[in-house]
Amino acid sequence: MEGPRRVSLVLLLLLLLPLGPAWHTAAQRCPQTCVCDSPRRHVACRHQNLTEVPDAISELTQRLDLRGNMLKVIPPAAFQDLPYLTHLDLRHCQVELVAEGAFRGLGRLLLLNLASNRLSSLPQEALDGLGSLQRLELEGNMLEELRPGTFGALGALATLNLAHNALVYLPAMAFQGLARARWLQLAHNALSVLAPEALAGLPALRRLSLHHNELQALPGPTLSQARVLARLELGHNPFTYVGEEDGLALPGLRELLLDHGALQALDARAFARCPRLHTLDLRGNQLAALPPLQGPGRLRRLRLQGNPLWCGCEARPLLEWLARARVRSDGTCGSPRRLGGEALGALRPADLRCPGDGGAAAEEEEWRAAARPRAPPPAAPDEADGAARPCPRACVCASESRHSGCEGRGLRAVPRGFPGDTQLLDLRRNHFPSVPRAAFPGLGQLVSLHLQHCGLTELEAGALAGLGSLIYLYLSDNQLAGLRAAALEGAPRLGYLYLERNRFRQVPGAALRALPSLFSLHLQNNAVDRLQPGDLTGLPALRWLYLSGNRITQVSPGAIGPAPELEKLHLDRNQLQGVPTGALEGLPALLELQLSGNPLQALPDGAFRPVGRSLQHLFLNSSGLEQISPRAFSGLGPWLQSLHLQKNQLQAMPALPHLSQLELIDLSGNPFHCDCQLLPLHRWLMGLNLRVGAVCAAPPGAHGQRVKAATALFETCPGWAARKAKRMPAPRSSARRARMKG
Repeated sequence: MEGPRRVSLVLLLLLLLPLGPAWHTAAQRCPQTCVCDSPRRHVACRHQNLTEVPDAISELTQRLDLRGNMLKVIPPAAFQDLPYLTHLDLRHCQVELVAEGAFRGLGRLLLLNLASNRLSSLPQEALDGLGSLQRLELEGNMLEELRPGTFGALGALATLNLAHNALVYLPAMAFQGLARARWLQLAHNALSVLAPEALAGLPALRRLSLHHNELQALPGPTLSQARVLARLELGHNPFTYVGEEDGLALPGLRELLLDHGALQALDARAFARCPRLHTLDLRGNQLAALPPLQGPGRLRRLRLQGNPLWCGCEARPLLEWLARARVRSDGTCGSPRRLGGEALGALRPADLRCPGDGGAAAEEEEWRAAARPRAPPPAAPDEADGAARPCPRACVCASESRHSGCEGRGLRAVPRGFPGDTQLLDLRRNHFPSVPRAAFPGLGQLVSLHLQHCGLTELEAGALAGLGSLIYLYLSDNQLAGLRAAALEGAPRLGYLYLERNRFRQVPGAALRALPSLFSLHLQNNAVDRLQPGDLTGLPALRWLYLSGNRITQVSPGAIGPAPELEKLHLDRNQLQGVPTGALEGLPALLELQLSGNPLQALPDGAFRPVGRSLQHLFLNSSGLEQISPRAFSGLGPWLQSLHLQKNQLQAMPALPHLSQLELIDLSGNPFHCDCQLLPLHRWLMGLNLRVGAVCAAPPGAHGQRVKAATALFETCPGWAARKAKRMPAPRSSARRARMKG
């Protein structure tokens, strides 16, 4: 038997020998526009204006990074020659279409990132062949609908991110096939209706993010389909009431977030069927009173900050329950005046005056005045008689969801006669030259109003009169060049105003000052050319300000601030020739600053000092930067988490050792000149445990080398040897070595 075995082994070796060089050659293939790390089987082709997937990529590649290109269409079997891929990054590639079978052959893929593209739909079989996929990123696209079965081939998927899209409705079985999904992100959409079976087929779901949508009421039966849900995020939705009748039944729920909505009342048994609820977040609502909660016996944390809590006699049961159930609470009293600002957790029931106590009568009158209900709008005659609910002839009015819509009906004037309890009104894609005064009578409960693509040129003064509950107003894609000072009066609770893609040449500051609750202002893609002092002052609640894609050449000091709550400021894709440092004064809470796509050219000393103690994310990519002063980022310290400097004209830049807590720094797409002038940057980058994307463009012998790894290029620089010697331990003398041996 020994002979035949030996012959078989020799034949096997002869068959394998030709594969050795071929295997090695395949591993060495690398397109000219890419950076290839063969030992780790990584290929990066970022920001190269590629219009298709390069065809010279080694078939052994496991990670492929194509972000920032111009692919637009992913054709069928686009990656069929890369069967070993586990990670594929297609962010910011302007993708508009994923063809059916685009990813067939990628049976080993674990992560697919399609975020920040232009997808408005996904074909039924677009994701076929991804049976091992564990994470799918679709954030920041333009998806308007999901078809049942779209994700049916993704049986191993654990995380699905659909945040920041344009979803309005979730159909039944939208996520069929996702038997292992644990986290579903649907935040920052326009969801107003969830079908009763929308979440069926998600038996393992542990976390659901639905914050920043337009849900008018708690969809309890739909949410209860996810039986093992542990964390539910529903903040920034315009709920006004939650009760037991909403039908929320989640036996494993531990964290429930209902923050920053419009809650005015909460039933004592609202969460009676959530017995394991541990943390309830009700911050930033309109709750004046709260009953002791029945059912969630494990509740330990109740967050109530930002509610106008009434700390009179009526609040005694709440205080007694908090103490008895050992629930920690962080709310503060809004009234009566005697206790305004007092921490709820520091009060005792005896601190609250009840009838018979001194001063109780005056406080009781104060309570009655504050709690006096507004008269409801009169019912339409048909409705009062029990007849069919009113609805304009060309429209559809759904009583269950309290939504009314006349989208794309060719209407020439705003119709009237909608049900008085309408909460969402969709009038987009009609032809209204103007919205007249008091155009929406009897709609005092309206929360969301859609007027996009209507050819609007004017809102008359008082057009929104009577819309006291309005929170969302969509005026995008019209012909508005300005707003009258009184155009927005009558909607004091308006929080989200969408004015993008109109014809504004200046910020309509006078009109905006009628909106004390304005939270988010969208003015992208207009024709604003400068911001003058006072343009955006008088908006105390403003958190997000979007001015991207205008023609702004100047932002004067005092144009934005003081804005004590502003967190996001987007000034990207304008014509600023310098950082508007003076305009950043008075923004103590700013977290994110977008300046990419401006012709900045240089960053002077202290450019961001006014926001140094708050800023976390700074975007300066594609800004024509040629020079950065050594102290340009002075004042920015451990708070900064991400710095984007890619696709500039930097040949050199200083080290930034004070930015000690960076989680991301992107320097790709810069023509760095790797000579001794770049030595401080090289040393600093070597100390970072981050991928930075910085690549040498010169001198010729260094072209394509990574700045962080190009140590040999700097070894002849003055001071290199001294620094190296300083790091090495001093040699021991011969006498000392003899003593050590002894």
